[in-house]
Amino acid sequence: MDSEIKEEIPVHEEFVLCCGVETQVLKCGPWTDLFNDQSANRPKLLIFIITGNPGFSAFYVPFAKALYSSINRRFPVWVISHAGHVLAPKDKKILAASDDPNAQEIKDIYGLRGQVEHKIAFLRTHVPKEVKLVLIGHSIGCYFSLQILKHAPELPIIRSILLFPTIERMSESPNGRIATPFLCWLRYVLYASSYLLLKPCPETVKSWLIRMALQMMNLQSEFSLLNVLEPFCLANVAYLGGQEMMEVVKRDDEIIKEHLSKLIFYYGTIDAWCPKEYYEDIKKNFPEGDIRLCEKNLRHAFILHSYQEMAEMVADWLKDDLSKVEIVT
Repeated sequence: MDSEIKEEIPVHEEFVLCCGVETQVLKCGPWTDLFNDQSANRPKLLIFIITGNPGFSAFYVPFAKALYSSINRRFPVWVISHAGHVLAPKDKKILAASDDPNAQEIKDIYGLRGQVEHKIAFLRTHVPKEVKLVLIGHSIGCYFSLQILKHAPELPIIRSILLFPTIERMSESPNGRIATPFLCWLRYVLYASSYLLLKPCPETVKSWLIRMALQMMNLQSEFSLLNVLEPFCLANVAYLGGQEMMEVVKRDDEIIKEHLSKLIFYYGTIDAWCPKEYYEDIKKNFPEGDIRLCEKNLRHAFILHSYQEMAEMVADWLKDDLSKVEIVT
């Protein structure tokens, strides 16, 4: 029965021009244009998922659909790709906001700060001001969520959920110690290798390789994952990763303190990107905060196999917030 329900959930794929960069947005639910929808059932709230790195939004579709189903399909759930991580197929139309004040290109848009500005620009130009927001960040998406709260205080964000948050000491984490040399010092070797190996590779071969990999991992995807083997996208993934290792060092306690009542943190017990000691430190500094430790041994990449469990938990945490929005409306 669950699989039948998931199949029925509409997911609309769009490519929009945001800050001069084509951006994939995957939208769960029948609402695809919040600005021009003047119907009585236009939603008063949007759940907005900001991915980890790589920012391949297609991997988050099962989680988005499970969450949409868990909240009884009352509000839209959207997933946005990171700038430069997904390219539109040649035959796909790219939409542009008609009155986008942020249409000019952002400096270093593929970097850490640029990705934050990219998400803020999208929310300002594609979501009406009266629509309330729930941000769900995963991994580095949690860092972006906190930065959005800091740099766009006018956005009506009522809740920000931070799942397996990489918001401090990334290069000191067990995975960070392994990744830092590759992402920071050997990045150009990775670039050259990916271009030499993958650029000449026909799309049919890439599609076959991705299909085989998905089968081996027991995964499915209803949207194209060709960007996983696109050198331009992989270079941007590595570039962002390098900046994460160098710049995500000190936890921004000022933002956390200012917005603590809006925040829910969820840390893993077996997470090599943000180990348990990071949970213990933030819990000690913010004892009154809603800071939780996973009791289910979920992995950092929960989107691959534990998306249903996570969606049900998130829906439960949002129960009161969503009820208040419905009462007000």
